[in-house]
Amino acid sequence: MSQETFYFYDLETTGFGPREARIMQFAGQRTDRHMNPLGEPHNFLIRLSEEILPDPDAILVTGITPQQTRIDGITEAEFLRIFESEISTPGTIFVGFNSIRFDDEFMRFLQYRNFYDAYEWQWRDGRSRWDLLDLVRMTRALRPDGIKWPVDSTGKAANRLELLTSINGLDHLSAHDALSDVLASIALAKLIHTKQPKLFSYLLGMRKKEAVSALALQDNPFVYTSGKYPSEFEKTTVAVTIIKHPTEQAAVVFDLRHDPTPFGKMTAEELVEAWKWREPGDDHIRLPAKTMRFNRCPAIAPMSVLDKNTAQRLSLDLELIQENLKLLRSLDVFGDRLARALEIMNKQRQEYMFQDQSSVDGALYDGFVGDQDKRLSVDIRSAKPDDLESFTTKLHDKRLQHLLPLYKARNFHGQLSSAERKTWDDFCHKRLFDGGETSRLAKYFLRIEELRARPGITKKQLSILTDLELYGQSLLPSF
Repeated sequence: MSQETFYFYDLETTGFGPREARIMQFAGQRTDRHMNPLGEPHNFLIRLSEEILPDPDAILVTGITPQQTRIDGITEAEFLRIFESEISTPGTIFVGFNSIRFDDEFMRFLQYRNFYDAYEWQWRDGRSRWDLLDLVRMTRALRPDGIKWPVDSTGKAANRLELLTSINGLDHLSAHDALSDVLASIALAKLIHTKQPKLFSYLLGMRKKEAVSALALQDNPFVYTSGKYPSEFEKTTVAVTIIKHPTEQAAVVFDLRHDPTPFGKMTAEELVEAWKWREPGDDHIRLPAKTMRFNRCPAIAPMSVLDKNTAQRLSLDLELIQENLKLLRSLDVFGDRLARALEIMNKQRQEYMFQDQSSVDGALYDGFVGDQDKRLSVDIRSAKPDDLESFTTKLHDKRLQHLLPLYKARNFHGQLSSAERKTWDDFCHKRLFDGGETSRLAKYFLRIEELRARPGITKKQLSILTDLELYGQSLLPSF
């Protein structure tokens, strides 16, 4: 087994949805287990292909324009060759700030549409992943001493990276620049490791799904810190597993701050409605349950971490929690109805995702790629551009068949035949212009104008919006 190292990484993207948005900047730094740098950092711009329109709101945050990526960026295929050879090495622990729910998803879709396995980079050959955000949250909740904790303008607890670094005097030259965010994340991790080494080491060990499931499935309550819980309680509660998820490596857990009685007699269909999120102020009583996935490094700990002062600070009434636990265990066939509710919601989610997927790029989670196609994918990645078409009839997965011409056009645009270029141009035109006044390009220009009219817009932001407008205009057909 290779020696384990951390690889801290961060992305800047064209938007928030990994099915359609793209990575514009990737930065990362390898460190040892004490957060000391190993080698030089990586910092890449990744070229946008011409069918991609960035979200203007996202570009105002990052300041990276599509033109920059077209001039200075490398293709996705070029980047992934570097990623495979230099970054995703055996024993690597990939770490980011909110990376499991954001950056990791973008990396999976990137790998998928470029004929790499979307998952192996995070588990094969001793590799794994971890997330600093829930480490920060649990440290703030359970072991806050030695670290300064920020609040926002309303006095509400806030855990944004730029606030944490600022209040603790850590270097963070440019928030929302990927490399600057990486270096800031390393400094923050080192601070927590120094001030609260036991909790740091404990949660690092809990990044493995086997450790999570072992604690979660013991039928005993545990401390659980999650972004789904209120900031007023430092995102932390005491939870207990109701059922093991019937189809995923996960558990459905109940927040024991709440009395389960109102939900005990509900049908599966009523539980589905109770589970839905509603706007604040709605008199809807929401089911205080959530799905906790074992492979997403949830921040959970045994009840022994709670002392009297910590429980009081988090407004955890341990006697009330025990009473709610007894009530929950007395509910007849509640777990069975909850399992049925999960089936209903999963079916609804699949129907929505099917309607929402506008292209094969978003079809990653439609199923696993078969072993034969995995072997062919290795050959595709090393094939000459002129030989790519020959793989179409060899691939079994329809998604990969449809991805192949897109892969060539995006990464080897200069080597398209006249027929391939015509097909690609038609694809881009359909993606950008279909829908007329509601097309992607029309909405893009409209949003630019809305942002221009926003009160307080700065000269720098106006300059970025002008660049975005010029980029959109460059995609218009010339007559």
